[in-house]
Amino acid sequence: MEINNVLVYTEQHEFVSGSISFEDGIIKDVSLTGEAAAGNDVAGDDALYAIPGLVDIHFHGCMGADLCDAEPDTIKTLAEYQAGQGVTTICPATMTMSLPELHKIMANIGAYQGDTGAHFAGVNMEGPFISPANKGAQAAENIIPCDAALFRELNRESGGRIRLVDIAPEEPGAIEFIEAVRDEVNVSLAHTVADYDAAMAAFRAGANHVTHLFNAMLPFHHRKPGVQGAAADAGAYVELICDGVHIHPAMVRAVFKLFGSDRVCLISDSMRAAGLADGDYTLGGQAVKVKGSLATLADGTIAGSVTNLMLCLKNAVQEMQIPLEAAVRSASETPARSIGIFDCCGSLSSGKRADIVLLDRDLNVRQVFVGGRAVK
Repeated sequence: MEINNVLVYTEQHEFVSGSISFEDGIIKDVSLTGEAAAGNDVAGDDALYAIPGLVDIHFHGCMGADLCDAEPDTIKTLAEYQAGQGVTTICPATMTMSLPELHKIMANIGAYQGDTGAHFAGVNMEGPFISPANKGAQAAENIIPCDAALFRELNRESGGRIRLVDIAPEEPGAIEFIEAVRDEVNVSLAHTVADYDAAMAAFRAGANHVTHLFNAMLPFHHRKPGVQGAAADAGAYVELICDGVHIHPAMVRAVFKLFGSDRVCLISDSMRAAGLADGDYTLGGQAVKVKGSLATLADGTIAGSVTNLMLCLKNAVQEMQIPLEAAVRSASETPARSIGIFDCCGSLSSGKRADIVLLDRDLNVRQVFVGGRAVK
């Protein structure tokens, strides 16, 4: 099959008129026929943008389902909804659950063999190795110290599918944990009260990622730069929720300037209400009230988002003035690189999966191909 007369997002992170051909689910050729043009201000005809399918490495649920439900159809529900939104590769996140629940969740992940909807790249293990002092919407009673043996047991149960494990680096045993597992999984700093020195110690030990930057960590202060300053110095990947609730637009722009689109991973951090109406839901076993774009616990704590990654990309461009080229990179290539799957997805390149999204000039999704198969 061939897609013609589109503005192709290239490996050089620019839009150029051209075409894409694919066969048996694989991109065969990307032919460029024009000059590079600024994605936010393209003159001329109404050719669609062709971008790589997005890669969400941190969300919990959608359409009433949550990864922690551990039901046979849970991941299928997540994958099918996300594919329809232009998110063609997913790495959903667990929560700080009890150990029996975590074992059940990982066993369900290990058993998943789905082939519909978005590609299932693995999971982001958010908790239980976090700080009780900055738990956010996580359940305090389930927080435990870092435990490499437990992590390995859970990873075996998941079929080796844990791509990220999130920890608070200041907690006892955290540095030793990082040193023990750094060659097996990407370690991310999360739900923490770590200062700059504690965060730098974690990065030196082998951590390489930060979970939802600014959220559930100490503020970025000019004399106390904290996790944010350490991540910038260490060159870590950082997640950013651009739903218009979690981060002020000015801070989003500052993060792109500080880290660059090659280190910023846009995420949705969505919970089960994504795609559904306002109402009462749950997250990690806790009651959540959803009204408009805001999801909160009873005490007012923000409990994830109710958006999806494509809407976050659109919001970043249209409401936060992030260049389209940068936003696309941060929602596709960069997250794919961060969890080690860029060899098969994250760019429109010959030999990669034909995960392609066509957008109109208002960044509305017009068509989605997942492995060359049209899903919208």
